[in-house]
Amino acid sequence: MNARVVTFYLPQFHPIPENDEWWEPGFTEWTNVTRARPLYPGHQQPMLPSELGFYDLRVPETRRAQGELASTYGVEAFCYWHYWFGDGRRLLERPFTEVLASGEPSISFCVAWANETWSGAWIGAPDKVLQQQTYPGEADDRAHFAALLPAFRDDRYLTVDGRPVFYVYRPSELPDAAAFVDRWQAMAAAAGLPGLYLVAEVSDGLGTGPPAKWTGTVGFDAVAYLRLPLDVKALALLRRGRVRRALRLPGLYRYATGRVRELDGDRSVQPVIYPNWDNTPRMGRDGLVLVGATPERFEENVRDAVALVASRPPSERFVWIKSWNEWAEGNHLEPDQVFGRGWLESLRRGLG
Repeated sequence: MNARVVTFYLPQFHPIPENDEWWEPGFTEWTNVTRARPLYPGHQQPMLPSELGFYDLRVPETRRAQGELASTYGVEAFCYWHYWFGDGRRLLERPFTEVLASGEPSISFCVAWANETWSGAWIGAPDKVLQQQTYPGEADDRAHFAALLPAFRDDRYLTVDGRPVFYVYRPSELPDAAAFVDRWQAMAAAAGLPGLYLVAEVSDGLGTGPPAKWTGTVGFDAVAYLRLPLDVKALALLRRGRVRRALRLPGLYRYATGRVRELDGDRSVQPVIYPNWDNTPRMGRDGLVLVGATPERFEENVRDAVALVASRPPSERFVWIKSWNEWAEGNHLEPDQVFGRGWLESLRRGLG
């Protein structure tokens, strides 16, 4: 294996009562995608799907087609975003529940705990709390683990030396990250598993390099480092200040290559690479756009990520891709009406 490619999978492509109440009846991720409009000359919006169409993730044929397409181009596993807010409160769980129950698609999977409060940030109201993320304590951890145990035991579940991979989105938000690691590893052992392979996400936002230390990641097996592939120098006048305000522009940066190589030397860090980014469908003029994102430039970053992990044990050569289908953030591998299967073809070429 040159690399183990895992791509994040967003389940918000089916209506739920909560989104009906918070946004509008029938709201899904497609609602924002189809409303997008170009905000400056040359801005490619709306970016729309091609062969998979405006799918509904309650449809098993759609999930099967996604799995077959991903596997064909070198994706080993989907990493499903998993929403557990405490006291058993879950949202958007239906697609993954049906994947687990049906045995399809056959592609491997893992889960990423999106431990973050849902707010009204999408409509410019970040202080409006829709669903609070809570951490009730050990009893809730036991309930959470029990809810995930059937997935951990599934033959399709992504593992490292038999240990199911469990990804934590905001490790720094855990009340006691070290205690969390100890409890979850103990519960795994008690359930007859050889342990968990715990991955902590760390992001530097729009910074120029990794933080001096990884907050909240003590005891985790690996760190997945999110770093937008942007050139902080390019288009500086357009990303903030008077010019941007006068022209009513979103934040504009150039899509960069070569930054993955800067992670060389820290073997605990696993690269997260982006094919593209444009979250103006959600954020409008408050969004951020990576100008010049193309399949060819994405391929360069794939090659760099593969080279970065090449000397690691084969089971830990993870390359995380954000994302399979986060259309309203403008990061997707799924075929679109501009590049077709270009993102997937670039992925396969980049894997060598």
